[in-house]
Amino acid sequence: MQIQDLPYPDPGVPDARSGPRFLWWLFRNQLGGQLKSLAWGLLHFMSVAALPFCVGLAIQAVVDRSGARLALAGGLLALVCVGNALGDTFLHRSAVTNWIAAAARVQQLLAHKTAQLGSALTRRVAAGEVVAVSTGDVEKIGWFVEAWSRFTAAAVTIVLVCVGLVVYEPALGAVVAVGLPVLALAVLPLLPRATRRADFQREKAGRATELASDTVAGLRVLRGIGGEELFLDRYRRASQEVRHAAVRSARMWSLISAIQVLLPGLLLIAVVWYGVHLARQDRIGVGELVTVYSSVMVLTYPLRHFEEIAMAYSFSRPSAQRAARVLSLERATDTGGSRAADLPSGDLYDPATGLLAPAGRLTAVVCGDPDAAGRLAERLGGHPSEAGTSALLGGVPLDELPLDTARTAVLVQDKDPVLLSGSLRELLDVPASGDVRAEEALEAAQCGDVLAALVQGSLDAEDPMEARITERGRSLSGGQRQRLALARSLITDPEVLVLDEPTSAVDSHTEARIAEGVRDLREGRTTVVFTSSPLLLDRADRVVLVHEGEVSAVGVHRELVHEEPRYRAVVTRETEEEAALSGVLDELHELEEIEETA
Repeated sequence: MQIQDLPYPDPGVPDARSGPRFLWWLFRNQLGGQLKSLAWGLLHFMSVAALPFCVGLAIQAVVDRSGARLALAGGLLALVCVGNALGDTFLHRSAVTNWIAAAARVQQLLAHKTAQLGSALTRRVAAGEVVAVSTGDVEKIGWFVEAWSRFTAAAVTIVLVCVGLVVYEPALGAVVAVGLPVLALAVLPLLPRATRRADFQREKAGRATELASDTVAGLRVLRGIGGEELFLDRYRRASQEVRHAAVRSARMWSLISAIQVLLPGLLLIAVVWYGVHLARQDRIGVGELVTVYSSVMVLTYPLRHFEEIAMAYSFSRPSAQRAARVLSLERATDTGGSRAADLPSGDLYDPATGLLAPAGRLTAVVCGDPDAAGRLAERLGGHPSEAGTSALLGGVPLDELPLDTARTAVLVQDKDPVLLSGSLRELLDVPASGDVRAEEALEAAQCGDVLAALVQGSLDAEDPMEARITERGRSLSGGQRQRLALARSLITDPEVLVLDEPTSAVDSHTEARIAEGVRDLREGRTTVVFTSSPLLLDRADRVVLVHEGEVSAVGVHRELVHEEPRYRAVVTRETEEEAALSGVLDELHELEEIEETA
């Protein structure tokens, strides 16, 4: 895989059972790149390790006054330098390629999972955690994947050099062969504590990211109630906790680094002392002593990769764990689909509440509990309830349809729709039937003043469709965002459109016009609107009251508001005392009618 070949046509199905399993899955899926990096790494490290042998051979040739061996040493040294340059260059290139490829694969997997779960993702995982996984965690996962091949090349080089030194000079080689494994394993007792501190740091950083994301998302509301300083103080405290955790983690890693410097120094002292002792006894030559000494010095370079791989794993393991937790989430429906992909049509029915939305009609649903209304809207969109019941469209359970078919059949716009940054044309460029033009949808959603505001706020866009929308539409008011989101939903023209409080931030005059526009544009299509607005309810073909998890009344708005006290209490915001008084008056009115009839 080359960088220019990204993105992957198919990133694969990850093993998300745990963080280590996910890392191993990534490694296996990049085996070709890992082997290439390993080969270049071996060339680089072996060339570095061969330098002391060439230098020692040259020194011994000078001592022995051998011109032929000196020329041979020079030729070998030039060859080793070429190998070192090539190996280092292509090792870096292949390692970076592995890093970017691993990060790209993870990001693709996260993007696919986000698209698959939709709005259900942020209900099951905090938005800040998703942001942390897709940014910082992806980088750390890629670091471990690319560091593994360099570590393997360094470990193989150390083993081969130890064997070569034992063969070249058994006495000193034995000291090195015993000392180097001790150096490599000396920091192992410290790794669990370092890993725990790294995990704690990542946990604190994740919480701070979540808090920052939530604060930025709600900044407009916080400013309205004067609460931005309160949340900023909370973020400052969370940031300080991250700093303290990072300092504690850095202290442990600095201790590990100090050990990695101290122990090789002690080994060098031991080798020099013992080598001088052997040289005095004429058991080794000066060139051999220089070769062994230089080899030990050079081997501190590949030894550094033991520390790096330990650090990379310590930081990537919690990141991989978080990524695996997100990737292990599954849609509560059969995403593959156990039925044919034919688009169903007919009445929309929810078995859990008994709600029926007849095909081709505008049905308004009144639910006193906003959370219950949100869960019902999710079920109508194909997400089963906790009990496993799913909504039916034309008698077909939505969770038995392939995901693409289910989403084509039913579109749910929740009460807090998101506007992505970009031009208005890009915002409205969504999968659609083609029967509804953008101009018609914008007119039905009463977006005339929104278009004017976009043009006025743009420096160079005369066409409203080319005007830029900021991230999440923060430069727009709540009502303007709602109307643009409604226009986007109307353009898609799905078989069933479910709207959850689409006009809660719109004034009454605009709301009345929106009700007429949606009714006219969606004529002949099934539309379900969750609302308690009398203006919308009065224009619905059918109104359903859902009380305590089941349908308790069905009719039209003007009948229900007079005949159903629970409906009237939700729609008119009556207090319990007012509702009780209204009930008494209704009973008195009925008694008067009976007396007049008698």
